[in-house]
Amino acid sequence: NNVFTKGAGKYEKLLNKTVTKKFITLPLLLIFCACTYFLSNSLPSGFIPGEDQGMIYAIIQTPPGSTLERTNQIAKELLKESEDIDGVQSVSSLAGYEILTEGTGSNSGTCLINLKSWEDRSESAAEIIEKLEEKAKNIPGANIEFFQPPSIPGYGAAGGFELRLLDKAGSGDYQKMEQVSTDFVKELKKRPELGSAFTFYSASFPQYMLKIDNDLAEQKGVSIEKAMDNLSTLIGSNYETSFIRFDRPYKVIVQAGPQYRALPSDLLKLYVKNDKDQMVPYSDFMHLEKVYGLSEITRHNMYNSSEVSGTPAPGYSSGQAIKAIQEVADKTLPRGFGIDWAGISKDEVGRGNEAVYIFLICLGFVYLILSAQYESFILPLPVILSLPTGIFGAFLCLKLLGLENNIYAQVAMVMLIGLLGKNAVLIIEFAVQKKAEEGIPVAQAAIEGAAIRFRPILMTSFAFIAGLIPLVMATGPGAVGNRTIGTAAAGGMLIGTIFGLLIIPGLYYIFGTIADKSRLAKYEEENPLTEQTEPYQHDNKHEDL
Repeated sequence: NNVFTKGAGKYEKLLNKTVTKKFITLPLLLIFCACTYFLSNSLPSGFIPGEDQGMIYAIIQTPPGSTLERTNQIAKELLKESEDIDGVQSVSSLAGYEILTEGTGSNSGTCLINLKSWEDRSESAAEIIEKLEEKAKNIPGANIEFFQPPSIPGYGAAGGFELRLLDKAGSGDYQKMEQVSTDFVKELKKRPELGSAFTFYSASFPQYMLKIDNDLAEQKGVSIEKAMDNLSTLIGSNYETSFIRFDRPYKVIVQAGPQYRALPSDLLKLYVKNDKDQMVPYSDFMHLEKVYGLSEITRHNMYNSSEVSGTPAPGYSSGQAIKAIQEVADKTLPRGFGIDWAGISKDEVGRGNEAVYIFLICLGFVYLILSAQYESFILPLPVILSLPTGIFGAFLCLKLLGLENNIYAQVAMVMLIGLLGKNAVLIIEFAVQKKAEEGIPVAQAAIEGAAIRFRPILMTSFAFIAGLIPLVMATGPGAVGNRTIGTAAAGGMLIGTIFGLLIIPGLYYIFGTIADKSRLAKYEEENPLTEQTEPYQHDNKHEDL
């Protein structure tokens, strides 16, 4: 108590020297505003940060046309390599399915790598991914990519960024699309902001194309439509009818026997009826041609598209990665091609300056509420103008700890409006009452209000900061979000409280003086109309009752 009393006395002496000095208060406020502006521009921006969820996905892509057995063999090799890494608990592999696009194919595979509990491992998921990438280099004949699940389920299939490369010209040239996608990914990998970038788009899958000679088919009396429907039934299948037997329904499926559709050449050995009910072999008017194409055609907003995914490099935010991708797309994509964002990246790009608008709306509500409380449009301004000190503190601590300005930091900014505004309200409310009741000058009211409220402001502020320390030092699941919101709130409260105690009395002196000189405040009655009551009139009419 003695130490605090001495500190409070020195604080009051300091206020006696600085409260009436406008050339100290206003320049100090401008310095904080300028520093806040420069820090906000230099701080990496983001949306929802990636979190260590104890799970890593691995996508396996063998060359187009590879068999399922070959893909399964690669998956088993990756499984063995992964289990040797410290921090990996178990690995599950699945050949024929690719989790990123939810597609199927004989050359696609997925491995689900479960990590040990956060307490049982010293390395993060990102560090384990780096080790897995080194191990994957020892597995030839496959393209293997690792990534973490999205921070919020439903926001895409993977963490990081996600976009679509679009053929806006509508050329339908899949080979050109493959070349453009490959070149685009190569350019992305050159940027330091991007840790990984990849696409599995390929138009090199071996296929057969059926070539029909319409003239020969017409000579044979074969309808092309009937021939294709018949071929679809024989090679594929067709549901015809159902019947009930043994009290159970059974479906009748028409299809050629397996021995008649085992090889591509078997297509030409099948028959179709012509207009004279004669059986005509397909080989009379049709032949097979080997071509290369897509395993599946993907479209985005009606355009042919290829999916490009990746993650920001360590030390870079998703906002910086998105900016780098946009720059590469503007410089390198040929005419007729463009990009569009998908997954969580689409929301990050589309939100724009929503956080700024929300912050301004919150300030507007606070200003209107305080205007009603003080019955003045001028006295709430010291409360509003004291906030830049806290915003500066939040940005400074985020910068020092290597965190980004994401949605969690922006939530902390909104919290600081109330938390720091409370400190200013404690001082100004007391000063306003003191001045109204005792008629003391504005400067003396500001000094007495700050001195009296010095202890409760420090007690409540530092108690709140102490409660945020576990968030600042958080580990395990959700640690990045917890550290971000905790650091921003604690840093803002610390800097905002320390410097706010110096700025708030000076701001009240400036705007309190203006309020006294303004016409609205000059003729304002001490007892507002809303607080006046009519004198009680005794009614004698019913006294006898």
